[in-house]
Amino acid sequence: MTILRSIEELERIYGFPKGGAVFKEIPFLNAHYRAFIEASPFVVLASAGPGGLDCSPKGDMPGFVYVLDEKTLAIPDRLGNNRIDTMRNLIVDPRIALLFLVPGRSETLRVNGKAAISTEAQLLASFAVDGKPPRSVISVTVESAYVHCAKAFMRSKLWERAAQGEPPNLPSMGEIMALLSANSVDAASYDREAPARLKATLY
Repeated sequence: MTILRSIEELERIYGFPKGGAVFKEIPFLNAHYRAFIEASPFVVLASAGPGGLDCSPKGDMPGFVYVLDEKTLAIPDRLGNNRIDTMRNLIVDPRIALLFLVPGRSETLRVNGKAAISTEAQLLASFAVDGKPPRSVISVTVESAYVHCAKAFMRSKLWERAAQGEPPNLPSMGEIMALLSANSVDAASYDREAPARLKATLY
Protein backbone atom coordinates (compact mmCIF):
# COMPACT_ATOMS: atom_id res chain seq x y z
CA MET A 1 0.00 0.00 0.00
CA THR A 2 1.37 3.40 -1.00
CA ILE A 3 0.80 5.99 1.73
CA LEU A 4 0.96 9.72 1.05
CA ARG A 5 2.79 11.55 3.81
CA SER A 6 3.14 15.14 2.67
CA ILE A 7 1.05 18.01 1.34
CA GLU A 8 3.36 18.15 -1.67
CA GLU A 9 2.49 14.56 -2.57
CA LEU A 10 -1.21 15.35 -2.32
CA GLU A 11 -0.87 18.41 -4.50
CA ARG A 12 0.98 16.46 -7.18
CA ILE A 13 -2.03 14.15 -7.44
CA TYR A 14 -4.92 16.60 -6.99
CA GLY A 15 -3.46 19.87 -8.18
CA PHE A 16 -5.02 23.06 -6.82
CA PRO A 17 -8.64 24.25 -6.54
CA LYS A 18 -9.74 26.84 -9.08
CA GLY A 19 -12.81 28.60 -10.36
CA GLY A 20 -15.98 27.95 -8.37
CA ALA A 21 -14.15 25.74 -5.88
CA VAL A 22 -12.37 28.92 -4.76
CA PHE A 23 -14.77 31.83 -5.21
CA LYS A 24 -17.80 30.09 -3.69
CA GLU A 25 -16.08 30.20 -0.27
CA ILE A 26 -16.80 33.45 1.53
CA PRO A 27 -16.23 34.61 5.15
CA PHE A 28 -19.89 35.42 5.82
CA LEU A 29 -23.44 34.30 4.97
CA ASN A 30 -24.78 35.98 1.86
CA ALA A 31 -28.48 35.97 0.93
CA HIS A 32 -28.27 32.63 -0.92
CA TYR A 33 -26.40 30.85 1.86
CA ARG A 34 -28.80 32.28 4.42
CA ALA A 35 -31.76 30.95 2.40
CA PHE A 36 -30.16 27.49 2.34
CA ILE A 37 -29.81 27.44 6.14
CA GLU A 38 -33.37 28.67 6.64
CA ALA A 39 -34.66 25.86 4.39
CA SER A 40 -32.63 23.16 6.14
CA PRO A 41 -34.22 20.80 8.69
CA PHE A 42 -30.97 18.93 9.31
CA VAL A 43 -27.37 19.84 10.11
CA VAL A 44 -24.35 17.76 11.14
CA LEU A 45 -21.96 19.32 13.68
CA ALA A 46 -18.29 18.31 13.78
CA SER A 47 -16.04 19.16 16.72
CA ALA A 48 -12.75 18.12 18.27
CA GLY A 49 -11.47 17.85 21.81
CA PRO A 50 -9.15 15.92 24.14
CA GLY A 51 -11.43 12.89 23.96
CA GLY A 52 -11.27 12.82 20.17
CA LEU A 53 -13.52 13.86 17.31
CA ASP A 54 -17.30 14.02 17.26
CA CYS A 55 -19.88 14.33 14.52
CA SER A 56 -23.42 14.89 15.76
CA PRO A 57 -26.73 15.33 13.89
CA LYS A 58 -29.25 18.04 14.75
CA GLY A 59 -32.68 18.24 13.22
CA ASP A 60 -35.99 20.09 13.56
CA MET A 61 -38.40 22.05 11.40
CA PRO A 62 -36.79 24.03 8.54
CA GLY A 63 -35.36 27.25 9.91
CA PHE A 64 -34.60 25.78 13.35
CA VAL A 65 -31.07 27.18 13.02
CA TYR A 66 -31.38 30.96 13.35
CA VAL A 67 -29.29 33.26 11.19
CA LEU A 68 -28.86 36.17 13.59
CA ASP A 69 -26.71 38.14 11.14
CA GLU A 70 -24.27 37.45 8.31
CA LYS A 71 -21.62 36.27 10.77
CA THR A 72 -23.68 34.56 13.48
CA LEU A 73 -25.77 31.38 13.75
CA ALA A 74 -27.68 30.01 16.72
CA ILE A 75 -28.44 26.29 17.07
CA PRO A 76 -30.74 24.97 19.83
CA ASP A 77 -29.58 21.89 21.71
CA ARG A 78 -32.76 19.84 22.09
CA LEU A 79 -33.26 16.85 24.37
CA GLY A 80 -30.91 13.99 23.61
CA ASN A 81 -28.94 11.23 25.27
CA ASN A 82 -26.99 13.58 27.56
CA ARG A 83 -23.61 12.35 26.29
CA ILE A 84 -22.92 16.00 25.32
CA ASP A 85 -19.86 14.94 23.32
CA THR A 86 -20.09 18.03 21.11
CA MET A 87 -20.53 20.33 24.09
CA ARG A 88 -17.56 18.86 25.94
CA ASN A 89 -15.42 19.43 22.87
CA LEU A 90 -16.59 23.00 22.31
CA ILE A 91 -15.82 23.99 25.89
CA VAL A 92 -12.17 23.06 25.28
CA ASP A 93 -11.85 23.76 21.54
CA PRO A 94 -14.40 26.19 20.02
CA ARG A 95 -13.75 25.19 16.41
CA ILE A 96 -16.84 23.81 14.72
CA ALA A 97 -17.80 22.62 11.24
CA LEU A 98 -21.41 22.41 10.04
CA LEU A 99 -22.94 20.56 7.09
CA PHE A 100 -26.49 21.66 6.17
CA LEU A 101 -28.79 19.40 4.15
CA VAL A 102 -32.09 20.20 2.42
CA PRO A 103 -34.20 17.18 1.40
CA GLY A 104 -34.26 16.75 -2.35
CA ARG A 105 -31.42 19.20 -2.88
CA SER A 106 -28.16 17.59 -3.95
CA GLU A 107 -25.88 20.45 -2.90
CA THR A 108 -24.95 20.92 0.75
CA LEU A 109 -23.80 24.02 2.62
CA ARG A 110 -20.65 23.89 4.71
CA VAL A 111 -19.98 26.44 7.44
CA ASN A 112 -16.85 26.63 9.58
CA GLY A 113 -16.31 28.85 12.57
CA LYS A 114 -15.97 29.22 16.31
CA ALA A 115 -18.70 28.22 18.75
CA ALA A 116 -19.80 29.23 22.23
CA ILE A 117 -22.50 27.68 24.42
CA SER A 118 -25.12 30.13 25.68
CA THR A 119 -27.78 29.83 28.36
CA GLU A 120 -28.98 33.44 28.02
CA ALA A 121 -32.64 33.34 29.03
CA GLN A 122 -34.05 35.46 26.21
CA LEU A 123 -32.19 33.44 23.57
CA LEU A 124 -33.40 30.15 25.04
CA ALA A 125 -36.96 31.43 25.14
CA SER A 126 -36.83 32.34 21.45
CA PHE A 127 -36.31 28.64 20.64
CA ALA A 128 -39.12 27.30 22.85
CA VAL A 129 -41.44 24.67 21.35
CA ASP A 130 -44.68 23.90 23.20
CA GLY A 131 -43.38 26.14 25.96
CA LYS A 132 -40.19 24.08 26.33
CA PRO A 133 -36.92 25.93 25.67
CA PRO A 134 -33.68 24.07 24.92
CA ARG A 135 -31.21 23.76 27.76
CA SER A 136 -28.59 25.66 25.78
CA VAL A 137 -27.93 27.24 22.41
CA ILE A 138 -24.74 26.90 20.36
CA SER A 139 -23.74 30.28 18.99
CA VAL A 140 -21.49 30.06 15.93
CA THR A 141 -19.32 32.88 14.64
CA VAL A 142 -18.96 32.20 10.91
CA GLU A 143 -15.43 32.19 9.50
CA SER A 144 -16.14 30.55 6.15
CA ALA A 145 -19.14 29.29 4.22
CA TYR A 146 -19.38 27.54 0.90
CA VAL A 147 -21.84 25.45 -1.06
CA HIS A 148 -20.63 21.94 -1.83
CA CYS A 149 -21.32 20.42 -5.24
CA ALA A 150 -23.92 17.72 -5.90
CA LYS A 151 -21.63 14.87 -6.94
CA ALA A 152 -21.81 12.87 -3.68
CA PHE A 153 -25.61 12.87 -3.75
CA MET A 154 -25.70 12.08 -7.44
CA ARG A 155 -23.38 9.10 -6.95
CA SER A 156 -25.23 7.81 -3.89
CA LYS A 157 -28.74 8.56 -5.24
CA LEU A 158 -29.53 9.35 -1.61
CA TRP A 159 -32.85 11.09 -2.10
CA GLU A 160 -34.04 8.52 -4.65
CA ARG A 161 -33.18 5.71 -2.24
CA ALA A 162 -34.85 7.55 0.64
CA ALA A 163 -38.08 7.72 -1.37
CA GLN A 164 -37.99 3.93 -1.71
CA GLY A 165 -38.23 3.44 2.06
CA GLU A 166 -36.02 1.68 4.60
CA PRO A 167 -33.60 -0.86 3.12
CA PRO A 168 -34.46 -4.51 3.93
CA ASN A 169 -32.40 -6.81 6.14
CA LEU A 170 -31.26 -4.14 8.59
CA PRO A 171 -31.50 -4.94 12.31
CA SER A 172 -34.04 -2.87 14.21
CA MET A 173 -32.90 -0.46 16.93
CA GLY A 174 -34.31 -2.88 19.48
CA GLU A 175 -32.19 -5.71 18.10
CA ILE A 176 -29.11 -3.51 18.18
CA MET A 177 -29.77 -2.49 21.79
CA ALA A 178 -30.44 -6.09 22.83
CA LEU A 179 -27.12 -7.25 21.44
CA LEU A 180 -25.13 -4.40 22.97
CA SER A 181 -26.80 -4.82 26.38
CA ALA A 182 -26.26 -8.60 26.48
CA ASN A 183 -30.06 -8.97 26.16
CA SER A 184 -30.88 -6.87 29.21
CA VAL A 185 -32.98 -4.85 26.76
CA ASP A 186 -35.86 -6.73 25.18
CA ALA A 187 -35.77 -6.03 21.44
CA ALA A 188 -39.50 -6.43 20.78
CA SER A 189 -40.52 -4.20 23.70
CA TYR A 190 -37.96 -1.56 22.77
CA ASP A 191 -39.17 -1.37 19.17
CA ARG A 192 -42.84 -1.39 20.18
CA GLU A 193 -42.43 1.43 22.71
CA ALA A 194 -39.94 3.52 20.70
CA PRO A 195 -42.40 5.67 18.66
CA ALA A 196 -44.29 6.90 21.72
CA ARG A 197 -41.11 7.31 23.77
CA LEU A 198 -39.38 9.36 21.08
CA LYS A 199 -42.43 11.53 20.46
CA ALA A 200 -42.75 12.28 24.19
CA THR A 201 -39.12 13.38 24.47
CA LEU A 202 -38.62 15.39 21.26
CA TYR A 203 -38.63 18.68 23.20
